[in-house]
Amino acid sequence: MDRLSNTVRPYAWGSTTAIPELLGTAPTGEPQAELWMGAHPGAPSRVDRGTGEKALGEVIAADPERELGAAAVAKFGPALPFLFKILAAGAPLSLQVHPDLAQAREGFADEERRGVPIDAPHRNYKDANHKPELVCALTPFTGLCGFRDPVEAADLLAGLEVDSLKPYVDLLHAHPADAALREVLTAVLSADRAETARTVAEAGAAAERLGGPYGTFAGLAHHYPGDPGVIAAMLLNPVRLQPGEAMFLGAGIPHAYLDGLGVELMANSDNVLRCGLTPKHVDVPELLRITSFEPGEPALLRPEGGIEEVYETPIDEFRLSRFLLAPGAAPAQLPDTTPQILLCTAGAPVVRAPGGRQETLTPGQSVFVPAGEKVELSDSGTIFRATVVV
Repeated sequence: MDRLSNTVRPYAWGSTTAIPELLGTAPTGEPQAELWMGAHPGAPSRVDRGTGEKALGEVIAADPERELGAAAVAKFGPALPFLFKILAAGAPLSLQVHPDLAQAREGFADEERRGVPIDAPHRNYKDANHKPELVCALTPFTGLCGFRDPVEAADLLAGLEVDSLKPYVDLLHAHPADAALREVLTAVLSADRAETARTVAEAGAAAERLGGPYGTFAGLAHHYPGDPGVIAAMLLNPVRLQPGEAMFLGAGIPHAYLDGLGVELMANSDNVLRCGLTPKHVDVPELLRITSFEPGEPALLRPEGGIEEVYETPIDEFRLSRFLLAPGAAPAQLPDTTPQILLCTAGAPVVRAPGGRQETLTPGQSVFVPAGEKVELSDSGTIFRATVVV
């Protein structure tokens, strides 16, 4: 069992207070967007086994079967297959889509073949892995996820009474659902930027005037003036999660997180194709190639089970569960067949390993437990457990 030393990513959309409040530290005044836990080379956790800190990925690479277990290595390869995060949105994130595994492998190989530097701002694929993900709210959490029914989207756009949006309204009524949504998103992202900026300004002003369900889009127009993503966002379903509720995002599903604090668990990838709400690179043809245009409600989840409450998803690379530990309750025994990261989000629970070793965790602290090591949880608090399915 290793206590993890983790890195905070200071993305501009991050909250200046949410992660410091969770950790019990003083705000710096700068945004603190994500706290990464895992072995992704972008910001690997570090552990100290008596010879100084080393990146978790280096420790795993030195003996993958010992750290991950033979079954996990056979199924996923010699690397930790998930990335665990605390995410704190103080402003809207980019509207984005993630590739499936075949698309990621194809896109990564193509950019490697063309010699696109891995850190180039116009690079789409940073690795050859897919990026399904699950976000679980720690506070009320808002976002957008998946396409609305085209008629509902048309009614929302029509209600703004902006002349330049009327062609989109007509298109949404004119075709089968997936074709209509594809055509409108293509038109929005391909339109003349000066004309789009005027449309976004008019739409934002109308949304602010109307309020109610339009309030979200007034806020987007304020944060991202002139950005076509403001119009694209109106094609998506609004989502509001209460603490403990979660949302699963598969490949090809457009989404954006708007506000709130949550834990996020995903396959070990950083592949993102952006639709808007960002100053970063937007590759419209590639985005359209990987996006699923089938409308549908978001996959909202509530934990199921007893002592260990599980958020069921169709993904084997990660599995999220939660322990609500009560004072005086019997210790919770954890399986030892897979690698796991244990994250405290409330209280001061204790993680005990054989031989009497124990770690008392406070909110925001985490440990890595290698496969084959039995641990138990006790005392009061909340622990989220990230592991794999083998």
